[in-house]
Amino acid sequence: MTPNQLFESFQGMKVGIVGDVMLDTYMWGKVDRISPEAPVPVVAVNKKEYRMGGAANVALNINSLGAAASIISVSGQDDDAVILKNLFEEKSIDTGFFLQSSRRVTTNKIRIISRNQQMMRLDNEITTDLHYEDENRLILAVQNYIAQEKPDIIILEDYNKGVLTELVIQKIIGLCRNNGIITAVDPKRKNFFSYKGVDIFKPNLKEATEGLNLLYTDVNAELLQNIHGSLVERLQHQVSFITLSEKGVFYQKGTQSEIIPSHIRNIADVSGAGDTVIAVASLVYAATRNVKLMAEAANIAGGLVCEVVGTAAINKERLLKECDRLLSF
Repeated sequence: MTPNQLFESFQGMKVGIVGDVMLDTYMWGKVDRISPEAPVPVVAVNKKEYRMGGAANVALNINSLGAAASIISVSGQDDDAVILKNLFEEKSIDTGFFLQSSRRVTTNKIRIISRNQQMMRLDNEITTDLHYEDENRLILAVQNYIAQEKPDIIILEDYNKGVLTELVIQKIIGLCRNNGIITAVDPKRKNFFSYKGVDIFKPNLKEATEGLNLLYTDVNAELLQNIHGSLVERLQHQVSFITLSEKGVFYQKGTQSEIIPSHIRNIADVSGAGDTVIAVASLVYAATRNVKLMAEAANIAGGLVCEVVGTAAINKERLLKECDRLLSF
């Protein structure tokens, strides 16, 4: 298989993304003075932009790679949800299973930026678990999505905002196993060990060591293999895929494991990189079942997206060019 053939195979795939959607609001401006009211800079805003964040950014990355993305989540019934839904529809991301609830607030992270420097971030959100009625509505939406679309992959994107409750997680994994659907998860601490039986478990190193209460002085193969072994004992999953920040990524499936170093990049912003990594890893693994190729391609994609300020989707053509240059197929 060539890189072109791999990327062409994404076109026929269907991917469901379940988890915490967010609206990322960026306000750019100029600072010329300090406020007379308090010792803070006054930002004269001259540009405002809305982007998709969290699980929504994963869907955007899936869409950018040519696969069919469906967003399955629960947002608030508010203006931010309307903006988010419009962004989905602009990118042809399926919103047929996107739910709203009067009990929720749509997460909106407002970033104020001057001279490419983030001055402040304001978070408007609810992080309590879904009400049981919304839990059941979400589980039913996933059931309907599976029955109607017969997806190749379901990605569980957890940002600790309350959409992925223990019940939701268990029901979705069970549905996927019964229907032969690959599951990939980007976990957070709260429900870290609830993702039993998934195919791809993708924490970062900090999340993995905190979840296992491990202390370490050096990042090496032995440490990472031990982490994989401890995770498998608890989760019985197939693949551990651990991101190591500037050190690259680590993968292990059975006895096959490797640390893949990162490539030198001009890093501008790391926000949203994990969303790109899980999207690329899921598609490559579903297309090939080749865990090394999965890790290598996702590692390249994570580095590329860090060269862009703010949350942004991977550029398919650029990723293809870099995979062609750096990987041997």
